[in-house]
Amino acid sequence: MTQQPQAKYRKDYTAPAFTISHIDLTFDLNDTETRVIARSKVQQNVDGAQTLTLDGEGMKLVRLEVDGKSWSNYSVEETQLVISGVPATFELEIETEINPEANTSLEGLYKSDGAYCTQCEAEGFRRITYYLDRPDVLAKFTTKVIADKGAYPYLLSNGNKIGSGDLENGKHWVQWEDPFAKPCYLFALVAGDFDCLSDVFVTKSGREVALEIFVDKGNLDRADYAMLSLKNSMKWDEDRFGLEYDLDIYMIVAVDFFNMGAMENKGLNVFNSKFVLANSDTATDADYHGIERVIGHEYFHNWSGNRVTCRDWFQLSLKEGLTVFRDQEFSSDMGSRAVNRIGNVRIMRSAQFAEDRSPMAHPIRPEKVIEMNNFYTVTVYEKGSEVIRMMHTLLGEETFQKGIELYFDRHDGTAATCDEFVQAMEEASGFNLSQFRLWYSQSGTPTLKVVSDYDAEAKTLSLTVSQKTLPTADQAKKQALLIPLDVELYAADGSVVALQRNGEALNNVLQVTAEEQVFVFDNVDDKPVVSLLREFSAPVNLEYDYSDDELAFLMVYARNEFARWDASQMLLGKHIKENVSRIQQGGEFSLPESVVDAFRGVLLNKELDRALIAEVLDLPTENEVGGWYTTIDVDAIHIVVAAIRNTFAQEMADEFVAVYQACKADKYELTHSAAADRTLKNVCLSYIALSEGGEKIVAAQYDSADNMTDTFAALAAANIAELPSRDQMMQSFSDEWHQDGLVMDKWFMLQGTSPMEGALENVKKQMSHPSFSLKNPNRLRSLIGAFAQNTVHFHAKDGLGYEFLTDILIELNEINPQVASRLIDPLLKLKYFDAERQQLIRKQLSRLVEMENLAKDLYEKVNKALEV
Repeated sequence: MTQQPQAKYRKDYTAPAFTISHIDLTFDLNDTETRVIARSKVQQNVDGAQTLTLDGEGMKLVRLEVDGKSWSNYSVEETQLVISGVPATFELEIETEINPEANTSLEGLYKSDGAYCTQCEAEGFRRITYYLDRPDVLAKFTTKVIADKGAYPYLLSNGNKIGSGDLENGKHWVQWEDPFAKPCYLFALVAGDFDCLSDVFVTKSGREVALEIFVDKGNLDRADYAMLSLKNSMKWDEDRFGLEYDLDIYMIVAVDFFNMGAMENKGLNVFNSKFVLANSDTATDADYHGIERVIGHEYFHNWSGNRVTCRDWFQLSLKEGLTVFRDQEFSSDMGSRAVNRIGNVRIMRSAQFAEDRSPMAHPIRPEKVIEMNNFYTVTVYEKGSEVIRMMHTLLGEETFQKGIELYFDRHDGTAATCDEFVQAMEEASGFNLSQFRLWYSQSGTPTLKVVSDYDAEAKTLSLTVSQKTLPTADQAKKQALLIPLDVELYAADGSVVALQRNGEALNNVLQVTAEEQVFVFDNVDDKPVVSLLREFSAPVNLEYDYSDDELAFLMVYARNEFARWDASQMLLGKHIKENVSRIQQGGEFSLPESVVDAFRGVLLNKELDRALIAEVLDLPTENEVGGWYTTIDVDAIHIVVAAIRNTFAQEMADEFVAVYQACKADKYELTHSAAADRTLKNVCLSYIALSEGGEKIVAAQYDSADNMTDTFAALAAANIAELPSRDQMMQSFSDEWHQDGLVMDKWFMLQGTSPMEGALENVKKQMSHPSFSLKNPNRLRSLIGAFAQNTVHFHAKDGLGYEFLTDILIELNEINPQVASRLIDPLLKLKYFDAERQQLIRKQLSRLVEMENLAKDLYEKVNKALEV
């Protein structure tokens, strides 16, 4: 490449020399020559400033005027427009020309299946017009959109509609005004011909808000659940956080080509169709849950992201971590809190902990960035949410809400920082969060090691807790953190032992603040069983020498449902590690009958939520297990995980069939209890498929299913068990759904994760499938992304999996570098594999780094990986 991308540092933040208070936009839409006129009110923000530097990429400058007069004192550079000699206050008018049809990056303004669409976060607005493309410049936007009326009857933008009319040559216009100042990354425009689902929400103050969801023609019957989720989100935010919607209209548009899940543009949310469209024929229960979660997430951004935005992109977790916490709480209040918490923790322990171990390790508030799109990560989002949750755990719901109220009151209409959020929490609670602030600046996954000592004579239990965070790629030295550790003690009969010290009751949440400290509890009559890190009270690894009997005990007696599940995972983890070691030493797999009995007991427990039972029986993935090791033995892990699955299938064959039959329903219902039954039924089916006679039951479910959840579960069971009927079922599914890309994404995912021999050649074959497109991010993630997570085949010792992915990345470097940057992640963890695989991965990364035109999205990650 001609010039190496330059890093930006949080410490170098300075306020802009100029700011913009108002911008009036006019778009004359055309596939290859869209004209954009931007009239901005600009004022000096730093005394004496005379040079205005604007961001801009991939456009043609047509005209530039200052205070209504042509201005020639400027220069156009590769990514900037530099205007010199400007007055302290002036009106700037810029006309640009852009080519939406050629914009395959899906940033800025582009075409998506015949509709115009924008995506401006993080830095996409600079592809539309020259502007101060930074989140701390907040302006009031007015937008006029002009287009052919027949082809584009709907012209949408942010805010409230203030005018419309017809023009000559079959064109029309619509004008929108957003009364709230916002950064340009929240700008949105959509123009197209859609079906529209309309409804009304009445706020707690009695205001009527028009709700509109726009979907592709013919998909109106798949928008009802999204509308229900939106109304539930609006009501929940009023009830739980006291936050009311502020515009006259709230619009959602579903598009097929979208790099992200969705975007919270003020009043006009643009969504990946995946998180809008659903009915029982096309969507699984997991899809419904995803829609509810993402609809909620983007709506909640109206306050935690829009009304209060982030000062600079290093503060991204300010809005994303808080909003993920809010959407997690929403999902938990709407469904099963335990099951939702388990889902959140699975993501942390697999994807986020792995990111902490990677060359891209970073704190939730990064210190250094080359390409901002690379920091829309599980660390910023999911770990960011865990940091908010820890504050909630330490302060309690009532005090936490006081902090939230203070934060919004103080910073409404501004661009704030993470420090300002913590300060609001501190002031509202009186709790000293000085040490806690390290969670924002320190990367890595801490390990909590706990040692218990019971003194029978004194009737005391001592817990010695030590914490350690290993060096990460970005930080060598680590400090002790404030870590909330939720603890409960149990007597032999399953009763709870109260936590006491010197006659005073203690809180279950211990505050670990030093590298090592001791907590002592009095009046403990007998040696208790200790339940640690309940609700995953901190994003840490836990080390405690549990016996099998203690873990089996907690699986039965723990009051906290998450703790029951966590005990099951620790029990599995113990025996997975033992067996991996045994296989590596030439031994054979072995699993004690007592372990099988512990899981059998959960399977047959009629008092537990069936969705929780399903979670207990859902084994950790091979990728998650790999994260437990400094050197990942791909083949040994694959053998052991498969052996446990097969052992459960054989040893509990009768029980799985019995529970499967008990969970069957006469008709499909979209309720929590019905979904829980389906979840457990289909987990049972995945085991039944591995046992004698299982293929008949799998085929029967596939043939008789009246909903996509059961259809897909049968297909997935046939896939993982490599049943002889698998190919026929896959072909049948493709024949029925090949014209529906979202449904086919499920099919592509199974092709990518197939355990069968020749998996790579099969993936290459499916790239020629009529439903597949290299330009569609959903298709890419479903097939190529899934294969990159197929550990035993992607990491095959011939290195062909690495070569294949690199070939795809080279092609995507030109088409959509942002998606390429997402797909490369499995190659970044090369140092955790054996020397032979490391060399194979390094060879492919070298192919990328030697490219002349390597996009900065990939440049940043590849170079960090090669530094290892």
